Amino acid sequence: MERLGIDYIDLLQLHWPDRYTGGRFGQPDFLPSACEEELAKAQFVDFEAQLAACQELAKAGKVRYFGVSNETPYGVCAMAQLAKSYPDLYPKIVSIQNSYSLVVRKDFEAGLCEACYHHNVGLLAYSPLAGGSLSGKYRQGPVEGARLSMFPGYMERYLGSQNEAAVNAYCSLAEANGMSPSELALSWCYHSERVASTIIGATRLDQLEENLKAYDTKLGDDVHEEIDDIYRQYTDPTKAKPKKA
Repeated sequence: MERLGIDYIDLLQLHWPDRYTGGRFGQPDFLPSACEEELAKAQFVDFEAQLAACQELAKAGKVRYFGVSNETPYGVCAMAQLAKSYPDLYPKIVSIQNSYSLVVRKDFEAGLCEACYHHNVGLLAYSPLAGGSLSGKYRQGPVEGARLSMFPGYMERYLGSQNEAAVNAYCSLAEANGMSPSELALSWCYHSERVASTIIGATRLDQLEENLKAYDTKLGDDVHEEIDDIYRQYTDPTKAKPKKA
C-alpha cells in the first residue's frame, strides 16, 4: 500500500480457493476420491481462518470490501453463511471474479449464479473473449506474441475442435449482423443481467477502442436467440480435450 501510495484498498479478492475444487482450467470436475487424496496430502486453510484474516484487515482500516475468485457455489455459500451467522467475526464477501464468456457459461450459470444472487455477490467476469479466441484472431492459425501462442499449455482449453467450432459459429453470427466478433462477445457479457462488471484487457490501443465501443452495442432479441441456439449446440466447448496430432 505504501508503494501504491494509498491508505486503503477498496476491494481485496482471495484469488483461489485454498482447497481442492476440481475443474480448474480444463481439469476434470470435482471428484470425491480426488478430494480425499488432496486432503491426505495437504492441510488447507479453512473458511473461518481466511475470513478472520480479512476481518483483521477491515478493522485496521486497510481494506473496505472482500471478494473471491475462481470460487464454487459451496465456497460462496459457506463464506456467506459464516458472515451472516457471525457478523462481528467475519466480513461479507461482495464479489466473485470468475471466467465467463460465450464459450464458458455453464460453470457460473448452473448453480453459482443462483448462490451469488441470493447472497448478493456480484460477478466480475474475466476473460470475456476467452483468451482472445472469441475475437476470431486465431481462426487462421497461431498469432505470434498472442496469449494462445505464448502459453499453449495454460490456454489449451481454447484450442480444441469443439471450441473452434463454437468460435466460428459466433464469428459468423457477428459478421452477419454487421459487427466484429469481439463486439458480439463483449456486448453480450457487458449487458448480461448475471454480470456486475466485466474485466477487459488490451495490448494495443485499437483493441482497447474496440472493447469500449462494444459497450454501446446493443444486441437484439433475434441475436440473443441465435446465441442461445449456438450455446445449446456447443455447451461447454472448452471442456472438450484437444485432439493430439
